[in-house]
Amino acid sequence: MATLSEAHIATLLHPYLPSAPATLRAQLSTYLDLLLRWNARTNLTAIRDPEEIVRRHFGESLFTATHLPPATTLLDFGSGAGFPGLPIQLLLPNLAVTLSESQGKKASFLREAVRILELPTEVWSARVEAMPADRLFSIVALRAVDNMDSALSEAARRTQPGGTIAVLGGADILSTFPAATSIRFPGSTETCLYLHSR
Repeated sequence: MATLSEAHIATLLHPYLPSAPATLRAQLSTYLDLLLRWNARTNLTAIRDPEEIVRRHFGESLFTATHLPPATTLLDFGSGAGFPGLPIQLLLPNLAVTLSESQGKKASFLREAVRILELPTEVWSARVEAMPADRLFSIVALRAVDNMDSALSEAARRTQPGGTIAVLGGADILSTFPAATSIRFPGSTETCLYLHSR
């Protein structure tokens, strides 16, 4: 039995995505159950409450997807448990998404999630810096990465000309990302989506 019903997931997502398709709700239910099972054994996310996972992880990621410019490729830099990349992939199935995660257990979880959800998503299980120098993306997304200054610098190197860097974070990002456009997440006074065009 699912942790949360699909109807409840839709209600929790409503501020972020007012009309979540039935297939998306079913996929998110599967993803949530898998995440909770793995999180009991290995620390994928500090958020343990299923409703909060739906709001903070799924909702903010899906909200981000609705505000991205048209693109063909997206790199989720330091994907962790798949945020924001996996929900974006679920909402935008034609987008070629690469999840970059260098921690082995988290990369293993991402491969399992991609397999179970039957997604075309690539999992890059090494540091972004180890990618071939000519590997560039339309969008590079970052959320809760260590050493944001260094990550933003590498994100800029990985973003193709005319592309976008999307950062999900708090107001402290503005000091290192001053030229970004900010969009407040629904119901949050602390976190925003910051978009910067290259």
